[in-house]
Amino acid sequence: MNTETVLITGASSGIGREIARQFAKHSHPLVLVAPVQAELQSVATDLSSLHQVPVHVIAKDLSQDTAAEEIVDELRRDDVTVDILVNNAGLGQRGQFWDIPTERYIEIMRVNMEAVVRLTRLFLPPMLRRGHGRVMNTASIAGFEPGPLLAVYHATKAFVLSLSEALATELKDTGITVTALCPGPVDTDFFPKAEMIDTKVFQKGNVMAPQEVAEVAFDACMRGERVVVPGGMNKAMVFSRRLMPESAQAKMNETYYEEVKSEDRKRERGDIEAEARRKE
Repeated sequence: MNTETVLITGASSGIGREIARQFAKHSHPLVLVAPVQAELQSVATDLSSLHQVPVHVIAKDLSQDTAAEEIVDELRRDDVTVDILVNNAGLGQRGQFWDIPTERYIEIMRVNMEAVVRLTRLFLPPMLRRGHGRVMNTASIAGFEPGPLLAVYHATKAFVLSLSEALATELKDTGITVTALCPGPVDTDFFPKAEMIDTKVFQKGNVMAPQEVAEVAFDACMRGERVVVPGGMNKAMVFSRRLMPESAQAKMNETYYEEVKSEDRKRERGDIEAEARRKE
């Protein structure tokens, strides 16, 4: 069995669950963190029985001020050492900036930014003393550009991307690597929770499966890559948009995040079905 224990936040569904599956396949002991105990336990039971790895679950809401410290305290009591930290938990909310309650923005910022800082700050010193460790932070291709109608989410992911790249440089030659995972749209429960099911970015079908993202993420983390963008289309998008003025990037994203009208949805569905028939 691999002796490097991996802590993954947002581990009960989506990308986090699939990253946990990748590490379990490679015999890593796991610490899974998410708000709902029952959902975590279901994932833990599945992974431990399938891959014969120990799985420790901690039900914590990372928007709470003391969550990070409580996680560390629990692991210390149970004598669990974390060698690889995966800050994956994230929230988003689509809408006009002024229509979304401030309290919701605070919750998003606490999970997407503050929890990343707190957990990384708490787990880095022991890694430095041991002379080895890995950190992977889930940012997004949203971190490369402004996003009207998803403004705070884009801003938080820009923070995570910048933080990760800065830490990767600070930690050079320490034996510790920091990887920023920057996926594009992924088929997870993020879209319904962020009220984005009826947006163009989701309806166009340009979404990756979380399993695909997790495979790329695992490999990048273990190789110590600084930034990884899963998917050829996403890589091309990031590259091409960096050549555009930020005002043009923002306008394009605003279009992506608009709701698809019912007649447009029918037309797009017909286009997709026609394309499928041509490929038969």
